[in-house]
Amino acid sequence: MVAEVHFTAWGLQGFYEAPLGAVTRRILRARLRQLWPELTGREVLGIGHAGPYLRLWRRGAARLVATTPVSLAVGNGMAPWPPDGPCAAALTEEDRLPFADVSFDNVLLVHGLEAAGNGRRLLREAWRVLRPEGRLLAVVANRRSVWAHLERTPFGHGQPYSPGQLARLLERSMFEVERREAALFIPPFGLRPLLRGAKLWEAAGRNLLPQLGGVTVIEARKSVQGLIPALEAPARPLRRPVRAHAVRQGWAVADEAAAPPVRSPIPAARARKA
Repeated sequence: MVAEVHFTAWGLQGFYEAPLGAVTRRILRARLRQLWPELTGREVLGIGHAGPYLRLWRRGAARLVATTPVSLAVGNGMAPWPPDGPCAAALTEEDRLPFADVSFDNVLLVHGLEAAGNGRRLLREAWRVLRPEGRLLAVVANRRSVWAHLERTPFGHGQPYSPGQLARLLERSMFEVERREAALFIPPFGLRPLLRGAKLWEAAGRNLLPQLGGVTVIEARKSVQGLIPALEAPARPLRRPVRAHAVRQGWAVADEAAAPPVRSPIPAARARKA
């Protein structure tokens, strides 16, 4: 029987070093490579526990940085990344990333949204550090899958999302969803016969039961237009002319025509009796 995975940075590291974790990493790397085949010259930020996947673009990317939220660093702290070179990892607050605005071209979010105390704040921070038209690629546990209900893998911890919930959360956080796919159809068990047939499970799952994939892989683009909400209806014409007075910090608008006086109905009633 497989023991429960501790949802910490070192617990995640241990999962990916085990046979089931190694197969999981291989499956998700193949899918991420299809979505982002080349990031040459791009600056990439990983949020959550993205180290096992950032290596995909290590040769061509201009900069790769991995951040671990404090919520995943309970106990033994964060796992270093990369393990075979100068450290490019940082321990951060999920709603206070230590980077300037528009610092990155791409953000990879893995095991971050499920662990977040406030997913919308985390996404807004990702939006802030992305450059205009920057891309976010999120790998999130699918609420409908078996993976989300078993604690023997990292995807069985934290807050899972259905594909629709995830898309709406991104849209409310000023992202435009462009692609949404499912992955990880292999059952979450470390049995060797299952692991050897991982490719067959993935192919069959995508064709037969795409809604039951262990994770949702979703790509979204930073929307700058979201800063200016569109009007739902044309503005109504003003019934009275107005004049604008220039003031030091803006414009003050005053009515041109004075409102008609309001008469009390009591004198009129007395006049009719008279």
